[in-house]
Amino acid sequence: MNQVAEPAPPVSRHAVTFVLITVFLDMVGFGLIMPVLPKLIEDVGQVDIAEAAVIGGWMFAAFSLAQFVFAPLMGNLSDRFGRRPLLLLAILGLGADFMLMALAPSLEWLFAGRIIAGVCGASWIIASAFIADVTAPDDRAKAYGLMGAAFGVGFVIGPALGGLLGELGPRVPFWVAAGISLANLVYGFLVLPESLAPENRRKFELWRANPFGAFRVFATYRGVLPMVMVMGLFFFSTSVYPAIWTFWGIAKFGWSELTVGVTLAVFGLIAGGFQGFLTGPAAKRFGEWRVAFFGLICATLVLTGYGFVGSLGAVIALMILHGPEGFVHPLMTSILTKKVPEDAQGELQGGISAVTNVAMLFGTVFFAWTFGHFMAEGRDWQSPDVAYWFAAGCLLVTTVLFAAVTKAEKS
Repeated sequence: MNQVAEPAPPVSRHAVTFVLITVFLDMVGFGLIMPVLPKLIEDVGQVDIAEAAVIGGWMFAAFSLAQFVFAPLMGNLSDRFGRRPLLLLAILGLGADFMLMALAPSLEWLFAGRIIAGVCGASWIIASAFIADVTAPDDRAKAYGLMGAAFGVGFVIGPALGGLLGELGPRVPFWVAAGISLANLVYGFLVLPESLAPENRRKFELWRANPFGAFRVFATYRGVLPMVMVMGLFFFSTSVYPAIWTFWGIAKFGWSELTVGVTLAVFGLIAGGFQGFLTGPAAKRFGEWRVAFFGLICATLVLTGYGFVGSLGAVIALMILHGPEGFVHPLMTSILTKKVPEDAQGELQGGISAVTNVAMLFGTVFFAWTFGHFMAEGRDWQSPDVAYWFAAGCLLVTTVLFAAVTKAEKS
């Protein structure tokens, strides 16, 4: 006998704020560990910087693969049981990952931690579906921009704090990140409301939770598949940053953990400013398609520039031009949410996550391998920049394809 779902409590006007704070705290925890991960890999694995970069790429790939497999499941479960329980589960998984990484005695344990984080790391997916539940279609670009801003501001605080804590040892930031995640879990349990009304829930079907099944579902909604393909190429290209940024800074400029944290903080401040304060107004003034296209052009130019810079000052200058790249993801997401029915928003977000994670899986492995190959000892010509040049070429192709999709959409 089927149980009748109890009515969801009304979502307060602060619901979006709750979700933004959740994303912010998750990003603080994630950003804390970035400046010290290379050192931790080197210490645990007894390897040099080139080998550590490749291992780091495979570690990120393990995370992305786990998300690829499980993200559609989490999205579809949220369409059936609501956003709140799945979001809390995702936060719990992140805290468990940080504790495991802090205690890891070997590279195998570090990989295990990343896999656990990938399995439960659906907070962004569920938060995106939550936003779609509580905002009108025309307001979603602004709401997703604010979510991107929360992401960016989290990266202002997280890496800077991680760089400082890294001076105490490479494992210290992981313990602090675990504490933040568990505090976030308690906060969410106490104040986060349910956003998905019972009448908008649907029966769970395993075929929809299959990540490859998500690709088939995209084909049922007109105009979704081409944009998802463009988004996948975008994330493949920009995965060069999590793959090599820290290793590149150490190898090319001799950055310390603190300097790495500062550069990530500056990037987060700029990205948060563009996404939070400019995405909505720019989209309303110029249109979502035009603003996303402008962001892709800037992203391509910046990737090319990083391959030629010679100082920290030049890196900071390029980061300012890097800002409009922050328009791309929230605006593409907003465009896609308008192409599917309201009861499929969780499925859409899970499918998008599956596509972007498999793109980042291949991207991080490819760019980390490229960095390690051209930085390996004994090579006649070494360069830490080659991965950026490859990424710039991929992003140029992405920009051209986006222009073609835009033309087809408007014809």
